[in-house]
Amino acid sequence: MRKGVATVAQLHEFDEIIDARTPLEFAEDRIPHAINLPVLENEQRVVVGTIYKQRSAFEARRLGGAMVAENIARHLHGPLSDKPRNWRPLIYCWRGGQRSGSFATWLRMVGWDACQLEGGYKAFRHHVIAEFERLAPVLPFRVVCGPTGSGKTRLLEALARQGAQVLDLEDLAAHKGSVLGALPDRMQPSQKAFETAICMKLQRFGSERPIFVEAESRKIGRLFVPEALILAMRRAPCVAIDASREARLEFLVRDYAYLGDDIGRLHRNIDHLADLQSRETITRWKELASARALPELFAEFVDRHYDPLYRRSQNSNYAGFRAAPRFAAEDLSPQGIDALAARILAAAA
Repeated sequence: MRKGVATVAQLHEFDEIIDARTPLEFAEDRIPHAINLPVLENEQRVVVGTIYKQRSAFEARRLGGAMVAENIARHLHGPLSDKPRNWRPLIYCWRGGQRSGSFATWLRMVGWDACQLEGGYKAFRHHVIAEFERLAPVLPFRVVCGPTGSGKTRLLEALARQGAQVLDLEDLAAHKGSVLGALPDRMQPSQKAFETAICMKLQRFGSERPIFVEAESRKIGRLFVPEALILAMRRAPCVAIDASREARLEFLVRDYAYLGDDIGRLHRNIDHLADLQSRETITRWKELASARALPELFAEFVDRHYDPLYRRSQNSNYAGFRAAPRFAAEDLSPQGIDALAARILAAAA
């Protein structure tokens, strides 16, 4: 390995990881725990790229060099001004090229043992994809199944509190998975950031205990579950929650109460079902939404949309569903879900 260059396998060896890409690139995805100290801002990169394409590489490098120098100086005066002599940073850009190379060179001139990530973020991205292929087929997943309103996500949270290994894909995706699943206070991450977050979770799991994960379709909101992971989940043993219809409706009204705060958004969500339901049904559902009659609206969602969809999908998508141990649930209050989690863990011991 060349001096001053490190690989993805050495990420843990550094005091700090610096992402030298633009804020827009950083926002899409980044190496976990990295800080963003761009050597070119968003607009500057566009300007330099335009000059490179329309005029000449020399003029682009001349202007870009001045911008890079100014930005690095700003970082040295600001976020890096209190770093000690023995501080050891790792710097990366998109491909481990000029942006991270320039930054690392300046930091080494200051006297720090700065290294550049070989292959940059692109190498890290290849690592994430490879980790899915390596880990997903061998980890002991237990897929929690149950119709909409069974409290599966809250059950995962309860299992985690009680010490179980849990992969909460809907939390990582910032979406509850259904047509009504968009959260009012969280935007979904990018696909790459979603995959990075899952990968970091998988790397921390042990193979000696089951990993509980909720049965999902291939998409959670606008995000796709990685292929290696969804295939492993669909081959894994299942745990089935048999919650009563009454308990499910009470849970849905409580867990989705925020939908009544934005009727326009709820109407738009209902419109997403227009291809699956009659015009009369969609009109009635919007009327119930406008009246904030959530118990009646959710009852119709369950009977006419979610339960038929569940019966079709679980039997065909999850090989372990038919043989799954079944757990009755008449109480999906927080206390009832805690008790349900304890029963599942006791059965798995």
